[in-house]
Amino acid sequence: MGGLKEFKANETTIVQTIVVLLRNTTWRCGKLERSIVTHLRNRRQNFGRSEVSVFDIMHHLDIKGDKKEECIDAIKRLEKRNIVRILPL
Repeated sequence: MGGLKEFKANETTIVQTIVVLLRNTTWRCGKLERSIVTHLRNRRQNFGRSEVSVFDIMHHLDIKGDKKEECIDAIKRLEKRNIVRILPL
């Protein structure tokens, strides 16, 4: 079927995107979502930039292997709740 090939192509494109923090809230978020929002908030406070690449988030949170898909899903859930926005690179 080609499901794995489609997954790898989708993963590659999502990793090459930028995440922008819209709202600084973690109400009803899980541990991973809180970590992502905290990282975005700290980057904005320290460097003045509100956008961070998905690759940088995964590198900072030390996410490897099977956890990558979980991180991408967490970012998509945050976008669905209008906490972050995913922008193409």
